[in-house]
Amino acid sequence: MAQLALSKSALQQARQSLHMYHRFLPSLDLKRRQLMTEQARAQDALSQEQTQEENLLSDVAHNIPMLANPNIDLEALVSIESYQLVEENVVGVKLPVLEKVNTRIRDYSIMAKPQWVDAVAERLVRILELKIRVQVSVERIQRLDYAIRRTTQRLNLFDKVLIPRARMHIKRIQIVLADNERAAVVRSKIAKGRHEQRAEHVGVVEGVV
Repeated sequence: MAQLALSKSALQQARQSLHMYHRFLPSLDLKRRQLMTEQARAQDALSQEQTQEENLLSDVAHNIPMLANPNIDLEALVSIESYQLVEENVVGVKLPVLEKVNTRIRDYSIMAKPQWVDAVAERLVRILELKIRVQVSVERIQRLDYAIRRTTQRLNLFDKVLIPRARMHIKRIQIVLADNERAAVVRSKIAKGRHEQRAEHVGVVEGVV
């Protein structure tokens, strides 16, 4: 660790650093609170999506018991062809947003399968979409959690380390400068006294001569 310079320029630099730390502190705290608010929203969205998914699965199980019929082949009836993600910037953090989900319902003969298969296909499409939304919400929460931890670390660094250290440096430099100033005053008085004594001595000698 570099040795602290005990000078007026070092004092000015420490004061500037302290001012800068105090200026950054409120913005960091605001960013953390905004991120925590966004995380709460994301957690609410995730909870709602999971509830909707569970309700749909329960609805299918209770209202379409014909799914248990082994003679009806529903394997790969619905699949996800693709989905599109975009990113939004929330106080400097890039978060994924699900923009579009493309699903595919496998072609099947209306004559070969019972009519209730249409209802199953519609519900499966919604369930698959919700599964993707759940994954995106989980990713948003993870990114926000990481950003909150990083912002909290920076906030603690400023609040608990840099600001106290700058204050300590300022106090230490001020004490040393004040001591040096008092010492300089004392030396000046001593030097002045010695000069006056020499002048008096010279005057006495000249008077004798």
